[in-house]
Amino acid sequence: MKEPDTRPDYSDIESRRSSRTRREMTPGRRAYYFLGTPVVRFVIWLFSATYRVQKIIGEDIADRIIADKKVVYAPCYWHQHHILCSQMMRSWIRRGFKTCFLVSSSVDGEVPARIARSWGAAVIRGSANQTGALALRDMQDMMRKGIGIVTTADGPNGPKYEFKAGAVLMARIGNTPLVPLACAADRAWYLDRWDDFMIPKPFARVVLAVGEPIAVPRGTSMEKLEDYRLQMQYATNALMAESKQLLKQRKE
Repeated sequence: MKEPDTRPDYSDIESRRSSRTRREMTPGRRAYYFLGTPVVRFVIWLFSATYRVQKIIGEDIADRIIADKKVVYAPCYWHQHHILCSQMMRSWIRRGFKTCFLVSSSVDGEVPARIARSWGAAVIRGSANQTGALALRDMQDMMRKGIGIVTTADGPNGPKYEFKAGAVLMARIGNTPLVPLACAADRAWYLDRWDDFMIPKPFARVVLAVGEPIAVPRGTSMEKLEDYRLQMQYATNALMAESKQLLKQRKE
């Protein structure tokens, strides 16, 4: 007699929750997120509608990436810049860019996951602690379908502005070029947490930046991956510095 399969069903988000927290998706919390998501979406839309984009650095690069249907690209940005850079991704999606967001499997990821899906993006739920291998498998499946993976490359726990090796490994496995993104705002709130999460204030002037894609060859050794990690870290930080400098020059 065949024994029953007692392995967790990892297609169920509840099986991907980290055991380090006791927070669960209770019916009350589910209702809270269901009702709260439209409010969060409206606030993001309201704020974003007031932002004045001073410049998009590398706008020609973005146009080229969106038009290229033969290559799957993986945009990367710092966790701090999620609001502006995810809005840039939303504009890419509207222009036909196929993308997928990697969102925490914790209950805190419910609202971002719902918002990303409402934009037409795919979503992978994964925990860096327990389901990293599953998330990598899911990312491979997405990339085979021609869908690029968006990552906050220093997340989920930092250190801030330090590019994680996982994104580089994903690029090597999926043969997908990494695309550095960055931004800056002349007026913003910064949350008191590890990433100094930035919320641009209404009517802020902003600069968005897109860098040249960086390909990681499939045959790259694990030792050589560090070179590409540092290259992406430098490129992303350089774009951030250039964005800030443009805003500073405008003030002067």
